[in-house]
Amino acid sequence: MKARTKFLVGGALVLGTASYLMASSINETAQYYLTPTELSAKVASNPRFVNTGVKVGARVVSGTIVRDPSGRSLDFKMTDGSREYMVHYKGIAPDTFTDGVDVVVEGRLDSNGTFQATTLLAKCASRYENAPDKYRETPGYQGAATPRA
Repeated sequence: MKARTKFLVGGALVLGTASYLMASSINETAQYYLTPTELSAKVASNPRFVNTGVKVGARVVSGTIVRDPSGRSLDFKMTDGSREYMVHYKGIAPDTFTDGVDVVVEGRLDSNGTFQATTLLAKCASRYENAPDKYRETPGYQGAATPRA
């Protein structure tokens, strides 16, 4: 066998192995979350899905956040626009958690239809815009950006 052929076969083996490892690691580490509508469909098709650990991505319904006076738990409603779930979370909420923010909650849907969250992640605004012109004329304005709604 010629040296060039050995080199090509060896290169193909290395490239094939690297491709296989990348593809398998992506499948193993990919994290998907359900929407409230998808969660509702799964529960309807398989009632044993209740109390199964799952991640759900949705938006906090404005005006529904009720914080415990101790600050260690809270209740709120989440929705994807068509289905709504009540969420109970024990823990300290992230600083970016407010009305109307997108959240990803991890936990279990109980038999009463309340999502018992063990993890609460609030997505932060990634786009910013300059402050309105009326603030630019204010003495002491430093040009700070304000989050876009």
